[in-house]
Amino acid sequence: MSTSRTHIIALSFAMGAALSTAMLGQAAAAPATSAANAGPVATKIGVVHIQDAIVATEEGKKEFDALQQKFSPKQAELKTLNDDVENMKKQLQAQGDKLNEDERATRTKTIADKQKTLQRNYEDAQAEFQQAEQEVVNRIGGKMLKVLEKYAKNNGYSIVLDVSNPQTSPVLWATQGTVITKELVDAYNLENPVSGSAPAAKPAGAGATRPAAPAAKPAAPAATPKKP
Repeated sequence: MSTSRTHIIALSFAMGAALSTAMLGQAAAAPATSAANAGPVATKIGVVHIQDAIVATEEGKKEFDALQQKFSPKQAELKTLNDDVENMKKQLQAQGDKLNEDERATRTKTIADKQKTLQRNYEDAQAEFQQAEQEVVNRIGGKMLKVLEKYAKNNGYSIVLDVSNPQTSPVLWATQGTVITKELVDAYNLENPVSGSAPAAKPAGAGATRPAAPAAKPAAPAATPKKP
């Protein structure tokens, strides 16, 4: 299965919007007299990569590893079927001029039928994987939003921006000190311990990978050998 980041990106937008609204609401609710007496107060802004954070948590690693194991048999099945189709195509190409018309037609139909089966199985596996992946992302993402809000409040952040999608993120540059992805992962791991997990979480983006979808995508049908 190909990696589909769309699900996490969509979630990160929703999470970012919800958190920003909450943060801005708190800032607006602060007493005006207090702000006037204290003078201008610097706004503390944090930057987080939600996609990396979800994958880098101990729970995320465990869940995505489980997904990989669950869909490995399907990947192997698709690869076997794909290899079978490719071998039949090569044989037909190599022996086409030695076959009579009926035999050639029979082999061509068999290849076409197997090709359809492969395509259907691939699409079913892709849809099943994406649904399972979305469930994991929603479950972890929902809890991460609560952790992020708590962390931001405790550390004095007024706004936290998500930079998961560089094409739509308004953040063009940020100092390393404003990036709190690893801190968010650590905070999440503390509040959501996973039995048998490593004692320390890896920095977000460092070796954090998501399971691949079934890779045996059906190839285009080979051209039918011309009649000699």
